[in-house]
Amino acid sequence: MDAPVGSTVRIEIDGPTGRTSVSGQVIPPAAPGHITLKLLNGYNVSHLTTSVTAMAVLSGPSESTTEAEPAPLVASGLPHVRIVHTGGTIASKVDYSTGAVSARFEPSELLSSVPELGSIADISAVKVGNLFSDDLRPKHWNAIAEACAQAFTDGARGVVVTHGTDTLHYTAAALSFAFAGAGGRPAGPIVLVGSQRSPDRGSSDAPENLMAAVHWAANGPVPTGQFGDAVVVVMHRSSDDGMANVLPGVATRKMHSTRRDAFRALNVEPLATVTISTTPATIHLNQRYDAERSRAADRAVTEAPTPFLPDLNLPHVVATPWLRAEHIESLAATGPAAIIVHGTGLGHLPISDPDGDLPENREIWKVLMRASNRRLPIVVTTQCIEGPVDMNVYAKGREQRSLNVLGHGISSVPETTAIKVHHLLSRGLDLHEHLTTDLCGENPLQY
Repeated sequence: MDAPVGSTVRIEIDGPTGRTSVSGQVIPPAAPGHITLKLLNGYNVSHLTTSVTAMAVLSGPSESTTEAEPAPLVASGLPHVRIVHTGGTIASKVDYSTGAVSARFEPSELLSSVPELGSIADISAVKVGNLFSDDLRPKHWNAIAEACAQAFTDGARGVVVTHGTDTLHYTAAALSFAFAGAGGRPAGPIVLVGSQRSPDRGSSDAPENLMAAVHWAANGPVPTGQFGDAVVVVMHRSSDDGMANVLPGVATRKMHSTRRDAFRALNVEPLATVTISTTPATIHLNQRYDAERSRAADRAVTEAPTPFLPDLNLPHVVATPWLRAEHIESLAATGPAAIIVHGTGLGHLPISDPDGDLPENREIWKVLMRASNRRLPIVVTTQCIEGPVDMNVYAKGREQRSLNVLGHGISSVPETTAIKVHHLLSRGLDLHEHLTTDLCGENPLQY
């Protein structure tokens, strides 16, 4: 028994749990000797072909790849929002005739998937790339920033960047520094949005995330460039539908690998919420953010975002019970511009030897001294989820400061700290002088 890929079938199975039947669309098998079906709920199921006792073909292969395109967008007097496509789950669709996932980034395709967008804004779209987010590099941040700047030049009121979730917070922080790190601000809202569940799944968060992001880009307040609002992340507020958080791009982290509410603002509250269960959608600004906006300094619009040096070597190492001096030395041998150390607690490294029986700790101390002598910046962050780096509390922290270890006083998440280091070095600025200066809201415990 066989059916072409893309056919909809009902099969009878005699398996380990007894006889059962299941219906779905045939996709390429997950393993040899199996038949794999995509169910109506979006999940896949596979069975040994030898366990299939009967098969009924309900319809032929899907014609989804040749369906007619919906009419293109036309001007409607709504705010113009530019969607910048980079890839990721949110901008994907499944072609069941091949089993492959392809990008959905054209305005007509977006409207066919989420027609509600047409009542929120006039949409235009550009494609920067189609990458898994963990494959993005600093050169892609530059390309995305340039696409955002071009969107404002073209008259867009706001920009939505569709992005994979795994490194979405890296890109949000990078764009924040690109547009606001030198004292400016974007001309309008810039929103990073993704989804945890692909659009072909019944539990997908993609449509609501995208609607909320476009609504913020079209109707949210003009960013001040301070308090983390230069670039924001808009994602589900909870596992339930109906509401999305607006999170500061420099103070956000992905906290769960699968949950729809995977993203959280750390050391600070969300800037706002977007409720899309009402018609029209509504925006509610956080009370503190609303008050901060009223006393924000007037920043000039950034016409040309600050680029990142694309080939900067900025390795990371984690302070653990297994950390050894040679780990840091091996990184130093690669010629880095700085080394980021994810320290414990308030930003500590294993450098103490109170009983004289920890020679490996003494060697790490020596490595830090050599780095200081070589003027190689060592920047420490904290592995804790929230809280600042404070090297004044314990004696070992003070000793680290005497070794010129940087990071005391920062309260940004490790990813943002590293991107800030990259930003400052790209501008040719001294880390000792500028690392702890709050540029665009990345140190929320300072304000």
